[in-house]
Amino acid sequence: MRQVNQEKSIMFNKVDHPFLLASCASLAASVALWFLVNKDYGVFVGLWVPSILALWVGVRVALLTRVISASRRDENV
Repeated sequence: MRQVNQEKSIMFNKVDHPFLLASCASLAASVALWFLVNKDYGVFVGLWVPSILALWVGVRVALLTRVISASRRDENV
């Protein structure tokens, strides 16, 4: 039972989709700005992609930590 809960928490959640959408949109905007407007603007917007993904990793770690600590509390009861 415990392994099923951990596997379920590793899969994509509702929280993940906005981060992935924002990073893909930023990448597309960066490429468009690079070729259509100005290369400097494209580079600036392109730097948002790893920032968004790093924020996503931080949120996922916080959520997984909460799930793991809750499962440990349940085991001790």
